Amino acid sequence: MWIDTHCHLDAAEFDADRDAVRHAARQAGVARCVIPAVHAKHWAEVAQLAEQHGDAYALGIHPMYVPQAQEADLLLLDRALTERCGDPRLVAVGEIGLDFFVPALCTAEMRARQWFFYTAQLKLAQQHGLPVILHVRRSADLLLKGLRQWPVTSGIAHAFNGSSQQAQAFVDRGFALGFGGTLTYERSLQLRRLACDLPLSAIVLETDAPDIPPHWLYQTAEQRAQGAAQGRNSPAELPRIAQVLAELRGASLADVAAATCCNAQRALPKLAAL
Repeated sequence: MWIDTHCHLDAAEFDADRDAVRHAARQAGVARCVIPAVHAKHWAEVAQLAEQHGDAYALGIHPMYVPQAQEADLLLLDRALTERCGDPRLVAVGEIGLDFFVPALCTAEMRARQWFFYTAQLKLAQQHGLPVILHVRRSADLLLKGLRQWPVTSGIAHAFNGSSQQAQAFVDRGFALGFGGTLTYERSLQLRRLACDLPLSAIVLETDAPDIPPHWLYQTAEQRAQGAAQGRNSPAELPRIAQVLAELRGASLADVAAATCCNAQRALPKLAAL
């Protein structure tokens, strides 16, 4: 059994064949997907998709959607978390965090606005006793600062690509680190070293589908200029990504499956009851 701890099944890229995509993933052994929301208008849809497909979901405001978010959305999030507190499929607050890679989000004004929404959502996670799913892009140290000030029960640092010291700091706070398609590229030397050096108990698997395609789906800029379509990532790719992790670590695929599922259930405890 596999758990895809980060899959945007609600994305527009899946509008034409969403049910078939989820069926293919199940046929590949992906028993559960966690579908994180990115904006208030997505909350109802991710909850409905989780119910329809036997999956799990998270509610939150993604840092890349902070520019169009309103402070009133935080009140709506508090209300949604309260109304859905008895829903076993609601496993976290997310996707929340900080993004200091996108230039438009790196101005002083937008950094401050991201911090405001991030810390406000940490406080809501505290109040509702939920883990968080974190967006970490050139922002690990500041995210950790927020967690020290407003500690939460546990969570996942999604698409982690930081240093070993930052990785250990997240693990020390009860977080698992999400590894996905980036791991499959031979040039991802630092990330591959980290995937080997970390204890297996610190790692969960994810696709971030339809984004972060593994190397076998990736098309270069030159190929795209010649008309090749960028490969769409999907949760069915998770076992093959896991195989790369197993080979890097010299572990069996069965051991990786068992450990990463256990880790996901520890990081997001409500998963265990599904």
